Amino acid sequence: MAVRLRLTRVGGKKDPIWRVVVADQRSPRDGRVIETIGHYNPQSDPSTIVLDEERARSWLARGAQPSDTVRKLLRIRGISAGGA
Repeated sequence: MAVRLRLTRVGGKKDPIWRVVVADQRSPRDGRVIETIGHYNPQSDPSTIVLDEERARSWLARGAQPSDTVRKLLRIRGISAGGA
């Protein structure tokens, strides 16, 4: 099972809030998740990023691959995601 750290959309129409989740890469974007490790609100000023850094590091150590956007969020929070 290939596991990824990625975003799922929640919130209302034209008011997206994103959850940072751990999910099988074959699952749909808003489908089944293994664990929710945080959330991201790009609408607030400044943008709000809340992450359980310990759980994120744990999943990365187990080989989970972050999506490009989650990799950027991890970098902002000071967590090394490895790779590019």
